[in-house]
Amino acid sequence: LPADAGTIRFDGADVTRMPAARRTALGIGRTFQVPRPFDGLTVFENVLVGSTFGAGTRRKEANAQAWEALETADLTHLANTPAGSLRLLDRKRLELARALATQPRLLLLDEIAGGLTEHELPALIETISAIRDSGTGVVWIEHIVHALLQVVDRLMCLAQGDVVATGDPREVMASDAVAAVYLGSPDLEGDTP
Repeated sequence: LPADAGTIRFDGADVTRMPAARRTALGIGRTFQVPRPFDGLTVFENVLVGSTFGAGTRRKEANAQAWEALETADLTHLANTPAGSLRLLDRKRLELARALATQPRLLLLDEIAGGLTEHELPALIETISAIRDSGTGVVWIEHIVHALLQVVDRLMCLAQGDVVATGDPREVMASDAVAAVYLGSPDLEGDTP
């Protein structure tokens, strides 16, 4: 959705209305909440699209970037598998690998843990932590809060577009305002999101 007010800046550049390809060229990568791989291509070919067109690299370097992204996302064993046959966890990992293949300095994750089982979460959390620790900035939108709490340094809680609390994750989670919005409060006359 286009912004209806304000500006979004990245490294001093106004990216508010910038096309996605230009944002990618500046170093912003992103995943989609609902994975949308190119079903007819292999996993490797999907990631190669990111390194070739997203990062704008030439063939040999693009192949190396794609393979590195597959390694980071733990998908090398599925490199020759048609993307359309992947289960949900591997589709989410493919989304991540395609974004990483663009070599982002800032990675936007949209509900990447959504739909995964408790058994599948630890490996994904470990991968995202490693990406953050490598120096890539990560902004992660997620409803599976316990996954976030294992990775993030700062947490922002939103409700209906308004900031409820922001700061240290433990303090945000202990906030009365967050509890009132998400758990309900007798003071709110039964209003819950």
